[in-house]
Amino acid sequence: MAKTAQHPVLVIMGVSGSGKSTVAGLLAGRLGWDLAEGDDLHPASNVAKMHAGQPLTDEDRWPWLDSIADWIRAHTAAGTPGVVTCSALKKRYRDVLRGEGVVFVFLEGSKDRISDRLASRHGHFMPPALLESQFEALEAPTEDENSITLCVGATPAEEAQEIIDRLQLDAAGAGTH
Repeated sequence: MAKTAQHPVLVIMGVSGSGKSTVAGLLAGRLGWDLAEGDDLHPASNVAKMHAGQPLTDEDRWPWLDSIADWIRAHTAAGTPGVVTCSALKKRYRDVLRGEGVVFVFLEGSKDRISDRLASRHGHFMPPALLESQFEALEAPTEDENSITLCVGATPAEEAQEIIDRLQLDAAGAGTH
């Protein structure tokens, strides 16, 4: 089980369509924590590139990851718990985000399950055609990373509750039991 700080920041990670935004929103609401949607921190050039069906390069991602890391560090420095979404597909991306009090929550699912979810989603800039490149880039968290893995398939509410239970978070506020 991941180590959970008194005032953690949870990074909800996984490929597009794994349920990051939905689960993160439910977690933040139940816990009363700040929420940041990592996609909102992308530069406009990244959004345009993804909308056009072009995968991002590492050079595209670094400024975006730096923005997310700034949000995380502001929260951990202030002792304010939070939830942020970020695909964080590669270990080197997570290395930028990692720090004291940061827990990665990997929403893992099969390509078929995620593809089905993406096919039913509307109004998102990430086209389903880019899913293959995300699975190719994906490096699941390893045992040396402060993380938990959750297999998607339950309802988002059940998944959020499982995260709360596994990390022993207090739905009344800021930390652990």
